Amino acid sequence: MNNASKKILIADDDSSIRLVLSQAFTRLGYQVRATGNATTLLKWVTDGEGDLVVTDVVMPDENVFDVLPRIKKQRPKLPVIVMSAQNNLITAVNAAEVGAFEYIPKPFDLDDMTAAARRALSRPADSEAAKAQARAVRDDRLPLIGRSAPMQEVYRTIARLVGADLTVLITGESGTGKELVARALHDMGRRRDGKFVVINLAATPRERVESELFGKDESDQGKLVDADGGTLFLDEIGDMPLDAQTRLLRVIDGSEPALNPKTGRRPNVRIIAATNRDLRALIQQGLFREDLFFRLNVAPLRIPPLRDRSEDIPDLARAFLLRANREGLPAKTIDANALDRLKRHTWPGNVRELENLVRRVCALYGEDLISARIIEKELADQQPAIQGQEGPATLAQLVEQKLAAYFADQPDGIPPAGLYDRVLEEVERPLIQLTLGATRGNQVRAAEILGLNRNTLRKKIQDLGVEMARGRR
Repeated sequence: MNNASKKILIADDDSSIRLVLSQAFTRLGYQVRATGNATTLLKWVTDGEGDLVVTDVVMPDENVFDVLPRIKKQRPKLPVIVMSAQNNLITAVNAAEVGAFEYIPKPFDLDDMTAAARRALSRPADSEAAKAQARAVRDDRLPLIGRSAPMQEVYRTIARLVGADLTVLITGESGTGKELVARALHDMGRRRDGKFVVINLAATPRERVESELFGKDESDQGKLVDADGGTLFLDEIGDMPLDAQTRLLRVIDGSEPALNPKTGRRPNVRIIAATNRDLRALIQQGLFREDLFFRLNVAPLRIPPLRDRSEDIPDLARAFLLRANREGLPAKTIDANALDRLKRHTWPGNVRELENLVRRVCALYGEDLISARIIEKELADQQPAIQGQEGPATLAQLVEQKLAAYFADQPDGIPPAGLYDRVLEEVERPLIQLTLGATRGNQVRAAEILGLNRNTLRKKIQDLGVEMARGRR
């Protein structure tokens, strides 16, 4: 089917946007029909017209999010591109939930719009890969990615907090995206026209925290004044020195006036703090002020670790591949076995670790398709770095790593039959041999340590061909 045989339906109450889109799509050879209301759009779709819908959200007669479920019910394979001037997280999430092919915020780049239309019109009708790719393109435009139950709870909490100017304390492990959540709260809230000012207290030398936050002199009033009318994001608040905590508390409760020299009044700032540390434990250790904690913890928001939302990993990985390509790295796709291996990883570095791995693979490997073998090699190479501060890897982790590499080496990721017995034999032989070595060949003692009957142990020694250590039998 060529362009001339495809029809695009445009719905927008702004006549200038209808004109611009109609001209752009007509120049590309498509048939175009445009309307300024949702009722007409729905009638066209019901009559079987159109191969693609491009529609605004807010229409004079009806919100398109109320119309889209009816469109999807009648014509489930008809792709719909949603555009909106209300370019916030809620709009983007709503577009994803009602099954939009892509969400494009206004004002839009005409090249982005026509490229999205081409993708929508050229996709295979029932291709899961094409659907996943479409989701990735859409997700890459969102401040937060994921449709898992834990992330839906995060979205609901954000939606409740954007209308209120409350102080928020965001908790979560490093790399979970706490700053992205803080930015979403700012961009969607009442202070979106003000500044979003960040100070990372873990990265700021302790002796400079107070001057960075409260200023040095009249010419440098600090980040608190700089955020006047907007949001001050205190990242890693758990690393703030006690002296600075005391001064911040006095500023928050008004006992120490911090004046904006331009306005002559106290800065009007919303504070959002974040930490990967247990502030209650720090309070018990005398390292964090309890009264400051209660001032900051007005509206708590916890970000789940990636291991608790592993179903989001395919969407995240595909979005990161697109982002890496847009930033100049080679274009890549990823196969199902590689995604399964990513989902089995524990991700101590969370979303940041996943994004770094995707960038590394794009830069270092020449293959256009990322396979499970590539992922396994990268995860194995990074093993010393990802063990963290908790000591060496556990036996289970080492076994999992070895087995994952074995699976990755098999055609289609499927080993030959009899795997269970082969794995048990591989484990049993060294286990029995080492135990016998430790007991100097004393089978009674070895059977006791292993929790086996002596006759069972003797049979296993014979069946496995275990070499006996010198000593008592």
